[in-house]
Amino acid sequence: MALRAAVLRHIRLPVQTLTATGSRPQPQWSFLRLFSSHDDHLTKEEVIDRVLDVVKSFPKVDPSKVTPDVHFQKDLGLDSLDNVEIVMALEEEFKLEIPDKEADKIDSCNLAIEYIYNHPMAG
Repeated sequence: MALRAAVLRHIRLPVQTLTATGSRPQPQWSFLRLFSSHDDHLTKEEVIDRVLDVVKSFPKVDPSKVTPDVHFQKDLGLDSLDNVEIVMALEEEFKLEIPDKEADKIDSCNLAIEYIYNHPMAG
């Protein structure tokens, strides 16, 4: 509680009040919205491009065979260890952690794209 009081003594934020018409005045700090994490979700096209780039850069993969619908083992001839390495590379690229249970299910570019696109913390 003492920490909270100490922090609040040093933070000063303008208080917005309702006008007589009941509407809120425009905030003076509207530029802060640019730094919000709520509007910066990746587009599907960005996710597709980045996933395909990661898979194409994998040493055992022929880049000409990589498409959004390619299966890692059936189409690219990768084994399960390669699959794990690709998922790890995707985690690094998008700065997220994919739980082992989910990572085991990702065996194609399409599944990787869907998982990452739907992940709220992908960046």
